[in-house]
Amino acid sequence: MAAFAHMTVFFLVSSTLEHTVFSGMFKPHNLSKWPTPPCELYHPTDVLYDSVCPDVTAHVCATNGHTYQNECFFCLDQWEFGPHIQFNRYGRCE
Repeated sequence: MAAFAHMTVFFLVSSTLEHTVFSGMFKPHNLSKWPTPPCELYHPTDVLYDSVCPDVTAHVCATNGHTYQNECFFCLDQWEFGPHIQFNRYGRCE
């Protein structure tokens, strides 16, 4: 009888943890509430700079309608071409 009680407690605890862990994994994420890219991290420190951005695909859409490969490329374009290029949202531009 004690084994049945232990099995019941194990089942109740594991089913509660399963719901807690997996409920957040499959929710759709609202990308409009994400913070803007931290462009000061990507600005070159020297006037004669080499733009070296990581080869990571995490698309960023700007207000100019251009989709950048990641926030590093977006921030370098914003630094080079001026503040009229603004962050719109994460993801591809439509």
